[in-house]
Amino acid sequence: MPNNASALQLVLSGDPALFAIVLLALVVSLSAVLLAALIGVPLGALIALTSFRGRDGVIVLLNTMMGLPPVVVGLIVYLALSRSGPLGAWGLLFTPQAMVIAQTILVAPIIAALSRQTIEDLWLEYRDELMAMNVRWLGRVGTLVWDARFSLITALLAGFGRAAAEVGAVIIVGGNIEGYTRTMTTAIALETSKGDLALAIGLGIVLMAIVLMVNALAWAVRRAAERLAG
Repeated sequence: MPNNASALQLVLSGDPALFAIVLLALVVSLSAVLLAALIGVPLGALIALTSFRGRDGVIVLLNTMMGLPPVVVGLIVYLALSRSGPLGAWGLLFTPQAMVIAQTILVAPIIAALSRQTIEDLWLEYRDELMAMNVRWLGRVGTLVWDARFSLITALLAGFGRAAAEVGAVIIVGGNIEGYTRTMTTAIALETSKGDLALAIGLGIVLMAIVLMVNALAWAVRRAAERLAG
């Protein structure tokens, strides 16, 4: 009970250490989702609107990558960014940028797979009309992406939820350095092991609130889409 009271006090009093961790986690996750969207939406559209040999295999691979093990991604990024790795000269290991890279790799397949399915369904529905009007490829993509905007926003929110809850990859490539690369999930794991349950519970409360808001926003987006469609 005292830990719970102390945790609420940390949250309600605006504890600087707690909210510095929250701010870093949000910046890293939002940056990763933005980069993943820039990669995933065009890739999903390309696969949805293009016929090529091995397309089914690419779709299966993309769907499989939605469940990439975070620790494996963290290990791969660690090896790439380590001093002896191919990108070691960039000096990004144990920085927020390394955490953004790892989260982008985890989130991009989710956004790409969901975008591909959404855009492909719309393409099957509107293909005859778009082809009859001689709409070029970029015009088709723009039309379908705009029509699927609510579903795509939901995909982005799903990606953000995955990124915000990530711990395995970011702790490997970020190092959980206090005041620099410590995020909500890594701090919860560390503070729990240290026995500082007040801070761990406080961060857990904030993380759950963020997840709740993301899910509420996704629900609101779906409801808005249903009303427009109706």
